[in-house]
Amino acid sequence: MFAVIKTGGKQYRVAAEDMIKVEKVRGDPGEIIQFREVLVVGGENVTLGTPMVSGASVAAEVLDQGRGPKIIVFKKRRRKNSRRKRGHRQEFTLVRVTEILTDGAKPTKAGKSRKAKPSAEQSDAPSAAALEAEAAQASPGAQGLMISSQRPTT
Repeated sequence: MFAVIKTGGKQYRVAAEDMIKVEKVRGDPGEIIQFREVLVVGGENVTLGTPMVSGASVAAEVLDQGRGPKIIVFKKRRRKNSRRKRGHRQEFTLVRVTEILTDGAKPTKAGKSRKAKPSAEQSDAPSAAALEAEAAQASPGAQGLMISSQRPTT
């Protein structure tokens, strides 16, 4: 199955698991985005849109946000001592097409889940308060004694 989508003023013929470079679209790497402007859905039966295929979309996973190579734009007007030099890098998004959806279906594949950072209670390293309580239980006479790992200054 294939589809022709329109994004960034250009048209792309895509199939499942294709990797394409499109004009920049919003989305973090690992996120699933949908292209709703589908012009043609093909396979055994070809469906042409007028101009879009209703209920069709293409789900894709964002792989990378990047910038293309630097393009130098140099303009010169002869005999006028007028020159202008500018550089430009076009931004792009690298996506992998996960599936082609019809009849208003939702994407089935979810993006990569982001793991939350462990909170202080869940971390493996004991907190300073827990270390002090443990030291107090171990030797009752040494409660006021604090051992420092820093060298004494001379």
